[in-house]
Amino acid sequence: MVTSISADRIDELVTSSIKQLCYKDRHLLKHDLNECSINHRLACHLQNHFPDWDVDCEYNKNADKIKELDLPKDKVDWNDTEAKSVFPDVIVHKRGGEGPNLLVIEVKKSTNKLDRKYDYNKLKAYGDTLKYSCALFLEIGTKGRWGTWDLDWIKRNDFEV
Repeated sequence: MVTSISADRIDELVTSSIKQLCYKDRHLLKHDLNECSINHRLACHLQNHFPDWDVDCEYNKNADKIKELDLPKDKVDWNDTEAKSVFPDVIVHKRGGEGPNLLVIEVKKSTNKLDRKYDYNKLKAYGDTLKYSCALFLEIGTKGRWGTWDLDWIKRNDFEV
């Protein structure tokens, strides 16, 4: 059986999920809570929009292997606790390494002033190496900017299985 989902439809579902996050979880955004807490709630809203998919945060394996990307080793602290890992913030995929990889998202709060270049490099590598159909950088508004967001699609392909 062939199933397909257009890149435009994926964009619609992601946007709807973000709107729900901003409405239902505004406390997290208004009070600038931890990015991981925000990512978890985003994943919950995404799961409602992608019911036939697995939606995970900080997923670190591809089947039984640790996910690895071809990133400059001298620029990455592999023991970093500041969320500069090679684990994606949120993914929509099929668990077990045998299914397709639909969407990978890197999230930054608007109050996080770290350089976004590393996140963009990770997204490009996830698209190229782990064959995600869509890769998205999301800046989510927090504190005085809560309720706003910016989407930057790094990769946006129609998906067909």
